Amino acid sequence: MIENQKIKAGQIVGPLGEPLTLETLPPPETRRWVVRRKAEVVAAVSGGLLTIDEVCERYTLTLEEFASWQRAVDRSGMPGLRVTRIQHYRDLYERQQKY
Repeated sequence: MIENQKIKAGQIVGPLGEPLTLETLPPPETRRWVVRRKAEVVAAVSGGLLTIDEVCERYTLTLEEFASWQRAVDRSGMPGLRVTRIQHYRDLYERQQKY
């Protein structure tokens, strides 16, 4: 095997337990980011389907925006990705860190 060769996954398990491939990811022209789509993109990076750079380029996301999705999933799971609940989960996380 060639040194530094990266092996990508062809299929991973998505956030809802379904198989997730490059073809089943949200389309690159996606502009309306619902919780499921955000979670699928985060899972794609976590599972090795795409790199962070590929995700940012494919979906024209900033690194900070994608990183915020990852943090939300790590802290609160899929519900943390809901735009209407971001402040609630942020406050909850900060309170947990104090104690």
